[in-house]
Amino acid sequence: MRRGVARHAYSLLLSVLKPAYLFKLWWRGRDEPLYRHAVLERLGVYRHQRSEGWVWIHAVSLGETRAAASLVEALREQLPGMQLLLTHGTATGREAGRALLRPGDAQAWLPYDTPSVVRRFFAQFRPRAGVLMETEVWPNLLHAAHAASVPMVLANARLSEKSLRQAKRLEAVMRPAIDTLAMVLAQTPDDATRLREAGAINVEVCGNLKFDMTPAPQLLALGRSWRRAVSPRPVVLAASTREGEEEPLLAAWRARASPRPLLLLVPRHPQRFDEVAAMVRNAGLRAVRRSESKNPPAEEVDVWLGDSIGEMPAYYAAADVALLGGSFAPLGGQNLIEAAACGCPVVMGPHTFNFAEAAELSLGAEAAVRADDLAAAVPLACGLAASPEREAMSQRCLAFATAHRGAARAMAQRIAALAELTASTAN
Repeated sequence: MRRGVARHAYSLLLSVLKPAYLFKLWWRGRDEPLYRHAVLERLGVYRHQRSEGWVWIHAVSLGETRAAASLVEALREQLPGMQLLLTHGTATGREAGRALLRPGDAQAWLPYDTPSVVRRFFAQFRPRAGVLMETEVWPNLLHAAHAASVPMVLANARLSEKSLRQAKRLEAVMRPAIDTLAMVLAQTPDDATRLREAGAINVEVCGNLKFDMTPAPQLLALGRSWRRAVSPRPVVLAASTREGEEEPLLAAWRARASPRPLLLLVPRHPQRFDEVAAMVRNAGLRAVRRSESKNPPAEEVDVWLGDSIGEMPAYYAAADVALLGGSFAPLGGQNLIEAAACGCPVVMGPHTFNFAEAAELSLGAEAAVRADDLAAAVPLACGLAASPEREAMSQRCLAFATAHRGAARAMAQRIAALAELTASTAN
């Protein structure tokens, strides 16, 4: 009774907030026009013909979509002829997801999590199984999936201590949703323990899909050509930086005596490219943007601003060492595994709870080092970029990334078995 009332209150709140949600999409569409594309899909109105039998994967943003790529490939091996329905919540995720589609597949926005909208989604697509990537637990979506007899899997699942505390505070809403999951495929044993504590029942540890991500050879080749263009000048990459990190980074960079390495600065979110470019100018540093320059700039430029999407492997391949964005503010850190797969050593900050096990494993493998803050990390990174030890550390990065692969196959086997069971039951 209490849980039903809580979900009703949650649904009512979302209904009240719907105009603000739609305004936010329109506003973000100023800088990223894809947010204004097919907005009615967010409300459960689709142009696709009604059909059934989809294997549905929801990858909310760019990082989840990249991780899903290896899972999609493994599922196609397990389920020949599989029709993929791929949903997203962000423009960067949807843009990257196009590369995963084959003829007969479909792509759509995730429906807004109110009862009528999610019911229209399931009436439209009628998937035989659904896969939510990492942390995407939506109460009404999962309730509607259960009512429609669609088994749902939380794949590459992770749950930090902070998120567990939040889930407990919202237990009346979140626990019934988690209870409906047919399967939870966790990244680490610690994640599995926390997920069980949050209410998940059928939990298995399968590893992290991000270890199965293979950088595109053409992007690695592009990055290496950039590196040759600035040789012998060292290159330090600030990878996927977040709000609150760029200003102390630029202050620490400006404090460095010349000659400095080239700073390759890549903000995490495209809507912040202009903002970060202004910060560089205000710091008194000379910058050129990637959108203005096919190759890294000449010696007299301090910063090359990576204002492009989908080129992160090239940026890692161009760098001698990377500062890990999101780890120098209390945001949990970005994906350090991608850096390792590109052979780029990492200097990380104190906040890596999003990739806690991977961070500790990389430190143990001597593929990364940790610094207390950016004031300490910048000289450490600059020293490492020019050090003879850097090449050996790069090789340790590649060995570390290779040693932990296999999650995609393990997850695909379990998801495929569930999808086939659902199909045979329906027949």
